[in-house]
Amino acid sequence: MPPAPAILGDASSLAEGLASGLRLGVFLTILIVMAGWEWLHPRRPLSAAKPARWLTHLLLTFLNSAALRICLPLTVLGAALWAEQRSWGLLHQISLPASVETVISFVLLDLAIYGQHVASHHVPLLWRIHLVHHADLDIDVTTGFRFHTVEILISAVFKVLVVVLLGAPAASVLLFEIVLNGAAMFNHSNINLPQPIDRMLRWMLVTPDMHRVHHSVLRHETDSNFGFNLPWWDYLFRTYRPQPELGHEGMTIGLPDLRNEQEVDRLPGLLMLPLRSLARRHHRPATDAGRPEHPPEP
Repeated sequence: MPPAPAILGDASSLAEGLASGLRLGVFLTILIVMAGWEWLHPRRPLSAAKPARWLTHLLLTFLNSAALRICLPLTVLGAALWAEQRSWGLLHQISLPASVETVISFVLLDLAIYGQHVASHHVPLLWRIHLVHHADLDIDVTTGFRFHTVEILISAVFKVLVVVLLGAPAASVLLFEIVLNGAAMFNHSNINLPQPIDRMLRWMLVTPDMHRVHHSVLRHETDSNFGFNLPWWDYLFRTYRPQPELGHEGMTIGLPDLRNEQEVDRLPGLLMLPLRSLARRHHRPATDAGRPEHPPEP
C-alpha cells in the first residue's frame, strides 16, 4: 500500500483535475450565454473592432493559464487542500458547521479581493499593471478576463496566502473561484438589463451597469465600484457610485491617455503597456466634485 502522503497527493491531483474541468465548463458556458445576450440586447454600441479584441483577450487568457501552470507550483485550490491536510488556518482551529464555514470563507475571500482591487488602483506599481484591464476601449464579457499576466500571478499568490491563513475549506474555495470568474464575465458584459431588475440585483450582486461606471475615463468614476461579486463592500466603504455622470450611452470607456486601438487592444502591445511612459496614471481631480457620495439606495 502506498504511504499516506502519496495517497493524499494523488487525491489532491485528482480533485484539482476535476475542478479544472468544472471551471472550464462553467467558463465556456457563461461566455457563450453572455456573448449571445450581448448580441441580442446590447447596452451600448462598441467602438473598437470586436473580432480583434476578442482574439486578443482569448489569447491573453491562454497565455495567463500557461503562466500559472509554469510559474506557480500551487494553485488556490491546491493551497486549500494542502492547508486542510495540515489543519492550518483560522477556520481549522475552531469548530463550525460546514455551511457556516462555507459562508464565512466566501464572504471573507470576497472582501480580500475587494481590498486587492482597491490597492491595485492606489499603489502606483500595481496600477501600472492593472491599467491593462482598464485600457480596453470597450467593455464586454471578454473584458472580464482581460488582465496582464503579471497581475494574474500576483493575484494567485495573494489568494493562496489568504486561503492558507483563513483555512478556507477546499469546496468553499472552488465555489468562490467559479463564482468569481462567472461574476467577472457577467458584470463586465454589455447586456441591457431592465432597470427594475438591475436595482433589485444590486442588493446582492454587482451588475453590469454598476461595474461599467468603474471603467469610465473619469478618474473619480474609475476609483469607485470596486466589487466583483458582492456589492456590499462598496456600500460599506463608501466607494459606491450608482451611475456615470454622462449616462451609460454617453460615457467613454478606457483611459484618457491610451486611445490607440492598435496599442491597447492588440498583442503584444497590450502586454507592454505597463512599461510605456504614456501609461502613467492620470491625475486626480483638483476638487472634491468627483468624490464618491454616500451609498444611496442601489
